[in-house]
Amino acid sequence: MGFVDDHAPIRGDVHGRLSDLSRVIRAQFIDEIVITAPYDRELVQRVAREARRNRIDVAVLPELFGFDPQSVSFGTLGNAPILKLYEGRRPFISIFLKRVIDVLISTLILLLISPLLAVVAALIRMDSSGSVLYRSLRVGKKGRSFVCYKLRTMISGAERLQEELRTQNERKGPFFKMQNDPRITRLGRFLRRYSVDELPQLWNVFKGEMSLVGPRPHPLPDFESYELDHLRRLNITPGLTGLWQVTARSDPSFERNMELDLEYIEHWNLWLDIKILWKTAAVVLRGTGV
Repeated sequence: MGFVDDHAPIRGDVHGRLSDLSRVIRAQFIDEIVITAPYDRELVQRVAREARRNRIDVAVLPELFGFDPQSVSFGTLGNAPILKLYEGRRPFISIFLKRVIDVLISTLILLLISPLLAVVAALIRMDSSGSVLYRSLRVGKKGRSFVCYKLRTMISGAERLQEELRTQNERKGPFFKMQNDPRITRLGRFLRRYSVDELPQLWNVFKGEMSLVGPRPHPLPDFESYELDHLRRLNITPGLTGLWQVTARSDPSFERNMELDLEYIEHWNLWLDIKILWKTAAVVLRGTGV
């Protein structure tokens, strides 16, 4: 029907001042009052009381700050209602299916390779002293740390020697990698070449700490060297393999690694995971691991 306003001239759609609200309600047979921005707390309460006295509906027209109304939704924060100006669409069904696939495939492969793991464990014991499994604290989704499992491919005390070798790092950025790392055992080179040392991480996948596909989890020392923008790669569960591993594995640049991780996160879908797993199988069979 129009407006009541304390400042605009009373003509056309402006039917009076706020003090005229009760009269306008009755005279115009108003069914609903809508309060528009900018808001004044005392004014809103006053109009709401007037609406309740006259038994008519009252609503507030929210300020959307230029956002598309189609992107707006309502929610709650505790017991308080909130207006969500934007909410990213999350593919919940696809995420659920990704987890189901992780559990099924990790369980199946662990059952199939258990005899192989037993043989490899015996060979590691014979090749060098130390435990069969290498346990490393890695940083996972949302910065939560977890114990990542690998078959040991280095001599005992390898972590202590890393600082002495830091100047020979062949990777640019936080993480450490050497093509001819002197800490790697003879058997360890074979295990790394065919990525056999990574198989125990299927247990991490089964537990939900990792996924079959995702950004590789970095050790805590590498994580401590992250820059702020690098933290974006921790928005999802880390993986056994990822886009970087099948497209730019020989590229020493951490920035290239990060670029591909973010590309995966932004364009993720189940079909992309399937393609990465297929390419990973080809990479493993070629024996290009280091």
